[in-house]
Amino acid sequence: MNASTEQRGYQSGFGNEFASEALPGALPAHRNSPQRPAYGLYAEQLSGTAFSAPRSQNRRAWLYRIRPAAMHGAFERIGNGRIVSRFDRIDDIPTPPNQLRWDPLPLPPADMPTDFIDGWFTMAGNGSPETQNGNAIHLYAANRPMGKRFFYCADGELLIVPQQGRLHIATEFGIIDIAPQEIAVMPRGVRFRVDLPDGAARGYICENYGALLRLPDLGVIGANGLAHARDFLTPHAAYEDREGDFTLTAKFGGNLWSARIGHSPLDVVAWHGNYAPCKYDLRNFSPVGSIGNDHPDPSIFLVLHAPSDTPGVDTLDFVVFPPRWLVAEDTFRPPWFHRNVASEFMGLIHGCYDAKSEGFTPGGASLHNCMSGHGPDAATFDKASSADTRTPHKIEHTMAFMFETRHLICPTGQALASAQLQPDYQACWNGLQKHFNPEQQ
Repeated sequence: MNASTEQRGYQSGFGNEFASEALPGALPAHRNSPQRPAYGLYAEQLSGTAFSAPRSQNRRAWLYRIRPAAMHGAFERIGNGRIVSRFDRIDDIPTPPNQLRWDPLPLPPADMPTDFIDGWFTMAGNGSPETQNGNAIHLYAANRPMGKRFFYCADGELLIVPQQGRLHIATEFGIIDIAPQEIAVMPRGVRFRVDLPDGAARGYICENYGALLRLPDLGVIGANGLAHARDFLTPHAAYEDREGDFTLTAKFGGNLWSARIGHSPLDVVAWHGNYAPCKYDLRNFSPVGSIGNDHPDPSIFLVLHAPSDTPGVDTLDFVVFPPRWLVAEDTFRPPWFHRNVASEFMGLIHGCYDAKSEGFTPGGASLHNCMSGHGPDAATFDKASSADTRTPHKIEHTMAFMFETRHLICPTGQALASAQLQPDYQACWNGLQKHFNPEQQ
């Protein structure tokens, strides 16, 4: 990609207005769509919300590009691979109330070249792209760069969570490089290509069909804490001026479509607006916790959320469990036993999760649906019940996360039939002993 030296790097903020140009004067001084943009460029608006959305929620960007996005061949259906997008009654398999857990998705073998898109494996989800409500949860495992293939998702924005291997993401807006313990948010409709600097990569994707992700309000926390807007980094403008035989793949209406395109669609020389891809380092998250004798709810670990039409209830929460100090006295410090109206899909990026001492490994996943009881395993319960809580304890060398939603999370047939599904997950609670004694308080 071409970019002036001083333009390389990122700008900070989430959902804020930005302006970036790879050539001086490529951005119009005042008008969004001047009669003749500089350098013979085309002006194009990319809208991520309705035109009439309130100013505080309106997302759009103006792109100044070598060719407009309309220039490509006709799209034709291609196979969906292992991607699923509708979850009302997927595969006619009823969603079980069982607690479910999976081992990591294996990387593709060397004799099976698989790029970032072909490597998607849908685990679960709810809603559908047509209703613009709900989300799909995918794993990805890839061993080949996308090369001359480009992709965009018209169904929803993508929250990409690497677990193994770096991703070099070339977008219409510029370059985003992410590694495990970082995330990227790819807005609906933005075209991109993924290369693999480490030769192979694996991780998680949440495809959000509904309202756009945003930072939560902080309420009584005040102005600081949790995730800071300044730590979300958007790319500076960079562009490819290349002609050749390329492929543009679209995810549209739950299906994959492919069109031939005679040039790189990553040809945006300048852009401005508040609808752009960004990255965030989860290690910058500022945890908030109790310094007394009680255990706060996991909502204090909220990074991003997609609100619903019900105040205080989200269609998607992205929650992270980073290294942190535990100091509350006379308190059961790990996540307690609980049942929620919300459903939880959890992944582990690095280390060990503090509520599960065995069986939950990096790259793995668990699903605890609405009102399905879950909590620490027997070994963790016994250890925490006898721990000296007068001494602070630091949880280190870990990074777990959770996709949480108000809707039932329906596992796909392929996820329920996969070799990675652990058949004996419920056994982790079998060792819990009865301690009840009505004669002793």
